[in-house]
Amino acid sequence: MNAHTQISATALPFAVPSSRWDDSVAAKLSEAELLLYRSNLLGSDLTVTNFGGGNTSAKIVETDPLSGAAIEVLWVKGSGGDIGSMKLDGFATLYQDKLLGLEAHYSGPDDDDKMVGYLPHCTFNLNGRAASIDTPLHSLLPFAHVDHVHPDAIIALAASSGGEAATQEIWGGKIGWLPWKRPGYTLGAMLRDYVTANPGVEGVMLAGHGIICWGDSAKACYEHTVELIADAANYLNAKLAAGPAFGGQVTAPDADRAAIVADLMPRLRGLMTGARRKLGHWSDDAEALEFTGSVEFERLAGLGTSCPDHFLRTKIAPLTLDPARLRDDAYLAEKIADYRAMYAAYYDRCKRPNSPAMRDANPVVVLVPGLGRMTLATDKTTARLAGEFYGNAINVMRGAEAIGDYIALDEQEAFDIEYWLLEEAKLQRMPAPNPMVGKIALVTGGAGGIGAATAARLLREGACVMLADRDAGAVQEVCNGFAAQFGKDVVRAATCDVTDEAQVKATFDLCAREFGGLDVLVANAGIASSAPIEETTVELWDRNFDVLAQGYFLTAKHAWPLLKAMKAQGGTSVVFIGSKNAVAAASGASAYASAKAAANHLARCLALEGAPEGIRVNVVNPDAVIKGSKIWDGDWRKERAANNKIDPGAELEEHYRNRSMLKRDVLPEDIAEATYWLASELSSKSTGNMINVDAGNAQAFTR
Repeated sequence: MNAHTQISATALPFAVPSSRWDDSVAAKLSEAELLLYRSNLLGSDLTVTNFGGGNTSAKIVETDPLSGAAIEVLWVKGSGGDIGSMKLDGFATLYQDKLLGLEAHYSGPDDDDKMVGYLPHCTFNLNGRAASIDTPLHSLLPFAHVDHVHPDAIIALAASSGGEAATQEIWGGKIGWLPWKRPGYTLGAMLRDYVTANPGVEGVMLAGHGIICWGDSAKACYEHTVELIADAANYLNAKLAAGPAFGGQVTAPDADRAAIVADLMPRLRGLMTGARRKLGHWSDDAEALEFTGSVEFERLAGLGTSCPDHFLRTKIAPLTLDPARLRDDAYLAEKIADYRAMYAAYYDRCKRPNSPAMRDANPVVVLVPGLGRMTLATDKTTARLAGEFYGNAINVMRGAEAIGDYIALDEQEAFDIEYWLLEEAKLQRMPAPNPMVGKIALVTGGAGGIGAATAARLLREGACVMLADRDAGAVQEVCNGFAAQFGKDVVRAATCDVTDEAQVKATFDLCAREFGGLDVLVANAGIASSAPIEETTVELWDRNFDVLAQGYFLTAKHAWPLLKAMKAQGGTSVVFIGSKNAVAAASGASAYASAKAAANHLARCLALEGAPEGIRVNVVNPDAVIKGSKIWDGDWRKERAANNKIDPGAELEEHYRNRSMLKRDVLPEDIAEATYWLASELSSKSTGNMINVDAGNAQAFTR
């Protein structure tokens, strides 16, 4: 995070989009591909729409696979997709004539949910992509190409008391206005009837919801959409130029906000108890700092968001905190308890006889003057997106207040969207999360064989991982590979020499800011040396103890407060990667073996100290992990070969394999498997233990 973000003295301007259509690309595309091209252009431009927001459609003539006749098919973005990143399989395809025939089943607004149930019966060509609730907005309009988007500049108009007048002023009647109505068949029918009654209209503003417009071709529709957004942005920017937004600034950005957030987020996370742990995301962008530092901050924050897309990601309202009381744990606990009570009261006021049970009552968005915004959710991507959507909501409030009064979503309407039965059914169909989703792990020596294998094992089970290693280039390369495999949200890298306490603290602070805290520490950073006692220098002795004993001590010390914060949520885990040599005496490696023994004994001490705090501490003792190991690629290989009087090549691997009782190679993935078991809830009743992963060595038996 940039710890030096500054904000402008006046309101931030709305970004003005421009056309990115490329005729040379479009010329090669089919009608369906043109729809995808248009959709990707719109969705990949955050001045046009936000992630997952908006929907697009085209009515395309296809050959009916049953009759062979040419028929009209509606291609429309499917439920839950993102137009910026979707592929052709992200569109639902439906018989247009069957969609129009559905009106025979519609008798009024109370039928909206019933009408959704008919959409699968209109599916064309066995397409399994579910149609979205917005499908009627596209099918009931007579136009070949339709875009429905809700960028900030448009929602600012749609969520302002002055929005309808501004719409008339900007477009002179070419763009119509419809009052708020929840998405569904009724809104689609209202829209169709409005267009029929106003034949010259070129689009319609949907209060609180966005804009819908159309064109005769994919290009015309796309450029019309972009032009309308640019018109709105230019209009609002002119209004905002008159002076500072939100009544002006009263709280400046805190110069120490990065350090404050690193301390605050783990404590907030620990207090947000529930069925699943939270992951955090912090933003100190200009929007967040301007809003939280303003005169009107508390008033506007209390109103909540307006657009359904914003609301579904951010809950009915954010939690706001007093920056002067952030070190007071009792204050934080009281504020979160008050928020949960507020949410429960909201649920009780608005629930219907058939409403689903109340969901998690913890806040998603936490706002602090001088710090910006923090968002917490059950996975990192959701937390990040919630933050981005609240950033959109801030922009909307700024623009809405520039032309009138900001209008938030009505409380009952908000509840009916949040607890919509069809949305609940979709949630119930989602697969169970992987066991480590919601957990945060930090792995030292993350660029090495065991460290990278352990990180991969944790990532596969859903954990977020902070990789720490003193080799900046290597750890970033490993991080980039994992980001490509598992997604960029769940993995970060830090350059950290575990013998440098300042670097260790900075790494844990970064983990707290990036993910919200810590649940699992894997202390793995290591070196190895081999020398007879007469040739073991004080420098060599100290170097082993600096890395293998003091390094483990420093990582445990700075992990401890983050781990303690999660006591109320079932506890946390520390795993030391030890060595067979920590248990069995080693000839010619006294410095290495003694330092490893010290680290293992430290783990036993920490198991005693950590138990009352719910912190489990265990050890994995590997032996002869040669393949994929950076340590064995260096002098250690030559030194151990010389000590055993064998060739350092293939003969060395054979020596260690045959030395084991099971006569098997030990791989980094084997150590990772044992580490995962100790890090996970599978070993929730184990602490103070050692697991040997050495293919069998009687000298190293712990009992």
